[in-house]
Amino acid sequence: MWLLAALGLAVPWYFNTVYFLAGGSVMPDVFWRDAFANALTTGITFDVYLAAVAFSVWVAADHRLGAWRWACIAACFGIGLAFVMPLYLAQRLRMDAARSAG
Repeated sequence: MWLLAALGLAVPWYFNTVYFLAGGSVMPDVFWRDAFANALTTGITFDVYLAAVAFSVWVAADHRLGAWRWACIAACFGIGLAFVMPLYLAQRLRMDAARSAG
């Protein structure tokens, strides 16, 4: 899981960096125009954002993680779903293993 989290951070942010170095922006008018530039990017954008919302609802309901769950939700939208989902799953597995052992 940790390797997937590292890849989920490195790979998307490589392309994000390429986008920003080519003049891309997080300003809403530019960012959303680029995110919905064609049918393919529109489909991918909706897929990722809907998955991120579903993941966030799941994490918000997971009271076992305490305040850490809110950091996961913030990281989901601030860093990326591909990074935070394996990180969250690794933490859950770790907690479950500790609970089983003790």
